[in-house]
Amino acid sequence: MNKALYVGLDVHKDTIAVAVAEDGRSGEIRFHGAIVNSADAVLRLTKTLTKNGHIPSFCYEAGPCGYGLHRHLTKLGFECAVIAPSMIPRKTGDRVKTDRRDAEMLARLWRAGELTAIWTPDEEQEAMRDLIRTRKQAVDAMKAAKQQLLSFLLRHGLRYESGHYWTQRHRRWLAELRRFRFSHQQLAFEELKRAIDQAEVRVATLDQVIEGAIPSWHFAPVVDALRALRGVNTTIAATVVAEIGDITRFENPRQLMAWLGLVPSEHSSGNTTRRGRLTRTGNALAPTMLVEAGWSYRHPPKEGHPYLKRSAHLPQEIKDIGWKAQIRLYKRYRHLSNAGKPQPRVLAAIARELAGFIWDIARKTPLAA
Repeated sequence: MNKALYVGLDVHKDTIAVAVAEDGRSGEIRFHGAIVNSADAVLRLTKTLTKNGHIPSFCYEAGPCGYGLHRHLTKLGFECAVIAPSMIPRKTGDRVKTDRRDAEMLARLWRAGELTAIWTPDEEQEAMRDLIRTRKQAVDAMKAAKQQLLSFLLRHGLRYESGHYWTQRHRRWLAELRRFRFSHQQLAFEELKRAIDQAEVRVATLDQVIEGAIPSWHFAPVVDALRALRGVNTTIAATVVAEIGDITRFENPRQLMAWLGLVPSEHSSGNTTRRGRLTRTGNALAPTMLVEAGWSYRHPPKEGHPYLKRSAHLPQEIKDIGWKAQIRLYKRYRHLSNAGKPQPRVLAAIARELAGFIWDIARKTPLAA
């Protein structure tokens, strides 16, 4: 008779600590040892564990080593779950942490059913996610370069007071600026400008690559359909889908909102209900994109020419959801703003409800083959 084995893996760059929990509440939990983090070593481990008719089920904590181990074990025909670190129960009084103890803890909790596996992307999904996150890093670098230049000018008493920053007029003003006493100060100023130009070129290049990669992507129809929502351009739609993955895995929009960390925290007891700030659990980039898209709903509902052009080929059902979102979220934005709610809280509420419309569109959009 086949007997299940629950295997906890504490994964590091060079080694993997392995612990095994036998089936049954009173089954033994033993430390199997540490192996080299390589495909051959993992293969030998599976052969050892499957002796005597055992069926191993693996789990390990998500970390910097990625999903390679999960894909390898899955291809070998074994169950393997990747566990979110934030969802692992830990004893507050436990002050000892070793690879062995971590592996044994994972094996014990995996056997007890106390661990929740995360959704793991395939290689195509992970490649798109890497591209999206690289663009995010480039945008952050561009913002930092611009702030460095403005801080440099402020230190020297140079202020631009003729309008908004980074417009054509502002850039002309920067190009004509020659007010530094020393030549090396002028050189430092020119280098700061060059850093901005290089960062902008990098972002533009990545935008073009993303545009070119989307048509062959499995989730391309969902990205296209999400552009029916006001404020959701190609970059925002691709980012949301790349970070979330298969949106239809959520049974209802509230699950998606909770996964995005856009629901309020709660500390209730007895007849007392206390709700606090947003949980902000899970992914960070996708909610940021939804908040960015939420700014557009401060304007009255309107189907302008750019919107009509990009949504003309979409099914009427999808376009109706986009229009419904405009009416609903504009009304919600005005109501919260008029009630005196702080701007960040208003935008968070809009982002939360926008996630519901995204879920509705995603479940009505068939994926590419």
